[in-house]
Amino acid sequence: MIDDNVTKNKAIVLAALTGAFAEHDLSVFDRYWAKDYIQHNTFIPPFREGLRNLAAQLPADSNYEPGMIVGEGDYVVIHGRYSGHQSVPQIIVDIFRLKDGLLVEHWDVIQNEVSPGLTKSGNAQFTNPQQTN
Repeated sequence: MIDDNVTKNKAIVLAALTGAFAEHDLSVFDRYWAKDYIQHNTFIPPFREGLRNLAAQLPADSNYEPGMIVGEGDYVVIHGRYSGHQSVPQIIVDIFRLKDGLLVEHWDVIQNEVSPGLTKSGNAQFTNPQQTN
């Protein structure tokens, strides 16, 4: 059985992150983030404005690529690659809680990307299983 709320929440998270970090559209913060957004990241200031201010300072050539998206209930987890703002791309797992169609809380796990040739498995850290080849 398909959960329409989970499908909707996944679409909201995808639109929010690609809008903010791939398209550099700061207006998405007003559409997708709650004003009193709870931020658990250690270097991003609190609330929606803290994240908007960080996004506004990113270089114009920074980018975001979404990967795997998983949802359950009010939670969405998205695996993505952020590049152009650090010396190496970062692979980040963003975890969001949504309420009434808005992002209300966020946690993340951040790791610098290692090229497949330098991993023991030879596999890339980032893939997008939703893309069809």
